Amino acid sequence: MIKSSADMAMDLRRAARHRTDINVNSATRKGEEHLLHIVNISAHGFMIDNHSVLNRGDRVTLRLPIIGEIEAYMIWSIEERAGFQLERVIRLPDFIALLDEIGSMRR
Repeated sequence: MIKSSADMAMDLRRAARHRTDINVNSATRKGEEHLLHIVNISAHGFMIDNHSVLNRGDRVTLRLPIIGEIEAYMIWSIEERAGFQLERVIRLPDFIALLDEIGSMRR
């Protein structure tokens, strides 16, 4: 059975999100650098709460603990919040290790 794009979007939306509080440097393809404050993350993407100059569709490259360099693009924004979809899904063992690392960074 082939899923519609709406069904696939709902599957992605159901991905478990984990609250976080980390700042990550990012760079755009234009060479601009931005500090992103990630407030929740999943294996598919993340949300920031300090969006100001990026636009829907903009791509950023960032370095996450454990994962390393990864690219993401903005899929929505509302006021200061914005959601990004990762270019690749983070594998479960790596995602669990990322959450452990983020947790230890907050202590």
